[in-house]
Amino acid sequence: MASDERIAAILTFMDQANRLKDTLRSGHTPEGRQESTAEHTWRLCLMVMLFGEELQGVDLFRLIKICLVHDLGEAISGDIPAIHQRADDDRAARERADLVTLCAPLPVDLRAEIIALWDDYAAGGSPEAVLAKGFDKIETMLTHSTGRNAADFDYGFNLDYGRAATARHALLAAIRAQVDERTRALDQKTGA
Repeated sequence: MASDERIAAILTFMDQANRLKDTLRSGHTPEGRQESTAEHTWRLCLMVMLFGEELQGVDLFRLIKICLVHDLGEAISGDIPAIHQRADDDRAARERADLVTLCAPLPVDLRAEIIALWDDYAAGGSPEAVLAKGFDKIETMLTHSTGRNAADFDYGFNLDYGRAATARHALLAAIRAQVDERTRALDQKTGA
């Protein structure tokens, strides 16, 4: 049984991680409300679970853990929309520093596990990290294709978005092909 101190530390972390529900992203829901990072993470994990049977040789539980922690640092500094990200913006270093701060109340073993999972995601080295990165991009593109977006939304941006991440696994590429079809149809429909 967990000690009172361990329970209290985990609950403190959970209180801080709850901020992801209020951390808004640039995507919109089908009703037009801006989505939160928590909603993005939930749907990302759901998608991974649904495609789990097609992921032979992958540690599905570890993959879902990576998906759960990949944006935790955004609880502190927020999300930066993809269209505003640059290779030299130090975003990854800031997100990691924010993650370390967020995880500070946790017991050492849990803190180390979460940071190691995030580091793996950032490096994209393990099969699970490769899949997490690709599914992350696909979930964002799906949100853009089903959300009530502004009239001037640039659907064409999605056709190049995350291409390197989604090309690293055959399943990701197959899913991407169908999402790109949706995106092209929306792009033609809006005349963007």
